[in-house]
Parts: sequence; C-alpha cells; structure tokens
Amino acid sequence: MRKSRFTETQILGVLGEGDAGMPVAELCRKYGISTATYYQWKSKFAGMSVSELKRVKELEAENTRLKRMYADLALENAAIKDVLSRKFVTPTARRVAVQIMVDEHHLSRVRACQAVGLSRSALYRPTPDRSRADAPVIDAINAVLEKRPRWGFWKCFSRLRKDGFGWNHKRVYRVYCALRLNLKRKAKRRVLTRQPQPLLLSAELNRVWALDFMRDTLYDGRPFRTLNVIDEGNREALRIECGTSIPSARVVRVLDQLLEVYGRPESIRLDNGPELTADCFVDWAERNNVKLLFIQPGKPNQNAFIERFNRSFRNEVLDAWLFNAVSQVQQAADEWLADYNEFRPHDSLNELTPMEFRPRNFNQEVSTSGLSS
Repeated sequence: MRKSRFTETQILGVLGEGDAGMPVAELCRKYGISTATYYQWKSKFAGMSVSELKRVKELEAENTRLKRMYADLALENAAIKDVLSRKFVTPTARRVAVQIMVDEHHLSRVRACQAVGLSRSALYRPTPDRSRADAPVIDAINAVLEKRPRWGFWKCFSRLRKDGFGWNHKRVYRVYCALRLNLKRKAKRRVLTRQPQPLLLSAELNRVWALDFMRDTLYDGRPFRTLNVIDEGNREALRIECGTSIPSARVVRVLDQLLEVYGRPESIRLDNGPELTADCFVDWAERNNVKLLFIQPGKPNQNAFIERFNRSFRNEVLDAWLFNAVSQVQQAADEWLADYNEFRPHDSLNELTPMEFRPRNFNQEVSTSGLSS
C-alpha cells in the first residue's frame, strides 16, 4: 500500500480548516487532494483531536505488540505440549527436547531452554563420552557375568569389591542398568496351605453343605456369576443365587436365608476364593458355629459333589439357553432347581431324586418360611 504524503497531524489540520468554514473545493485545490480523499479522511478522523490520535496510535502499537507476544506464546505452548508428551529428565534428554523445539517448532534456543529448565551453558557444554570413562567398569562386569549370567547386581558388586575394584555402588549400578543386565525380580506368591479334608458321604442332612461359584456371560457379553449351595447328605440343591457381583456380604445374606429355611449345617465345604476367605464370611461362620472345610488350592476334586452339580447346571441351563438379563438367569435357575430336586433321577442315588432319597423334614421352630413336609 502506498504511503500517504500527509501525516495524521497534517490531516487533522486540513480537516480543521474545513470545519472552520473553508469550502471543500478550495481546500482540495490548496492541498492538492481530491474530494474523495478529503471525505475519506473525514470519515476516518472526524471529531478527533491530536491527543486522541496519539492515544489511538499508542493503542495500535500495544495491540501489535500483544499480537506478536500471543503468537510467540502460542508457538512456545505448542512446542511444550509436543515435548511434554515425551519423557525428559536427564540433561541429555533436555538437550534433545531443546533441539526438537528449535528444529520442529522454530523456537529460539533461549525460549526453548527456559521452557525445559535447561541453562544455555549446559546446552552448549560438550557431553562427556561415558562409554570411554566407564569402559573398565563394563569390562569388569562382563568378566564376572560371563560365567555366572544369573547373578544379580549385589552379588556381582560384592565380587567386584573382593577383586579389588573400589568403584561406588551407584556408579556400578548405573553401568549395570545401562547394559540392561538387571534381572526381573520374581515376587513370591503367597500360597495358602490347607489340610486335605476327607470327602465322605454324609448319612445325615445338614451335616456338610458344599458351596461354589460359577461364571458365564449374557448374550450381549456382560458377565454374571452364580452361587451354588447343595447339601451333601442327599445332593439337594439348596440355592442358586445369580448376580453380576456376589461379594462376601451377599454370600452371608444368602446363607442367613438358608439357615432360616433349612437350619444350621455343621460344616461347609468350599474353596479359597476371596469372597470365602474374607473376614466378613469367616466371622459369620464363627458366630453361627459353622466349621469351614477349605479344600487345598488347585484341587477342585476335593469338592467333587458341588463340581458335579456345576456340570449339570452348566450343561442343562447355562449352555442350553441364551439370556439377555440376570433376572432371566435367576428365573431359569429357580425352575431348574425345583426340577433337579424333585423330578430328575440321579445315578449316584440309585436313580432316585434327592427328595426321594432322603426327604427333608422342616422344623417349624427353625423355619420361618412356612414350609413343611
């Protein structure tokens, strides 16, 4: 754009003469401007004094400076975001971060050093060649581990000290890790020790109950669990509780309901799941004087009665039908449980149902459900 030969102050003077009463045509001849230029000046500077014009110029300069500052900050912010997505802690890594800001985001070295917290002297200082300084340490470590590759750091460091090397353990460990010699530490897994419990066929009801969990998924892929409880005396299924989550508190609530209906068992055979080893469940067993017969970890055959029941329930219900909701699973389980106890013959019971093999007589003083034989 061509620069005007009149300054803003001169333009205000020309407009002042026009406001004083001089005709526009004479004013344009006097200063050699066109009428279009005069009216353009008037639309831009009309009613403005010299001090106001000076203030406008200052504001425009300030606005330009702020725009430039915002552009610099936006550029620096974009560079910092890009660099912060990468990990830099050591001075070497910070030098790499500065180089990325300078090369990829066109940031000055001064601003890049300020952004990552690195002094400019550290940026230009030549990096020492540690591989040459640590060469004796590397050779000594490799000599020790050549014949003993499974030695850990501290055993290797002790051997170096006995061989007469006086390097600090921090330096040896730094070189040891730089060579990627540090072994993965295997955490010792706590394994529960349980005494094997004899799996004897009980001749009485409520002598031993068996309890176990099962897992399956609904049609849409959501998982659910079932809590199965049977009486080993006649293989009667006492309860199949279905839900997306069955914590120890819910297990206690289900067993309290079963105690009201069937009475208290002398013992319960169960595995070592977290719901069954929780303090809430163990305290419930102590309060009700129920002995917990934990099987050994990894040996489900020690709870064979409930495992056989689980297989029948999976084959005849879970694998036979598709369910859209847990309520449908619970309804199907309740219907199958009644059929299992009253109509389904059992091979181990001489083709009798659990109710035929050993009927249950409900004690009205114990049971509050109104059931009777």
